[in-house]
Amino acid sequence: MRKEILLEGKHAVVTGGGTGIGFGIAAELIDAGAEVLLLGRREDVLREAAEQLGERAAFRTADLTDFEVLPGLMEEIEQEFPVDILVNNAGINLKGKFLEYTPEDFDKVVAIQEKAVFFMTKAVAKYMTQRKSGSIINISSLSARLGMPSNQAYTMCKGGIVALTRSLMVELAPYNIRVNSVNPGYIYTDMIKKINVNTPERLVVMEQGTPLKRFGTTKEIGMAVAFLASDAASFITGIDLYVDGGHGCASQI
Repeated sequence: MRKEILLEGKHAVVTGGGTGIGFGIAAELIDAGAEVLLLGRREDVLREAAEQLGERAAFRTADLTDFEVLPGLMEEIEQEFPVDILVNNAGINLKGKFLEYTPEDFDKVVAIQEKAVFFMTKAVAKYMTQRKSGSIINISSLSARLGMPSNQAYTMCKGGIVALTRSLMVELAPYNIRVNSVNPGYIYTDMIKKINVNTPERLVVMEQGTPLKRFGTTKEIGMAVAFLASDAASFITGIDLYVDGGHGCASQI
């Protein structure tokens, strides 16, 4: 591995890092040499993930939607774990028909997919600006570009994440903080299986609708994140990097 892609000596926080894409991201950051702190709600899931990831992984339970707690949480973490890399990955997807969607479901999606990203980034950026360095990577979604039925709240939030990325890029650039987003295509995870449990035919459509004719892997998303976090991407900020097997472009034809 070229020295520019190495992350030795770097500290990374990955929200929702216990499973799926988050776990894949954590694994690749560790493989590049970083120490990783997993943040999430489920202690048993996080503990098991940290054990699998090895000695450079640790975890801490946190409710990212408890926005008033986040500044104090980051103050505690920063005392022993100065954060060089923040990956905002945690999220949920509550699918439902638009005309039947409830305010309660809407608020649940917005709280974790949008507000948590905003206030978690604010809490971390406080210390990155003091050090005048850092890399923030937000996980977006193809839904922000494609028209997907029964998915409006999630789609709205992911589109907002791309817009937030661009806005923060401008505001934090004077502090040498880079802000990018990664836009995964169809990645085969437990989440994608769960939300399509009653529509297995959609999995076939997803796979065959991707020009490379396969699902992506969590490792492939993790490698993209590790690249953006590294010095190999030192002049890259404000982008939304598609890691989707060509799906986003092909779907516009």
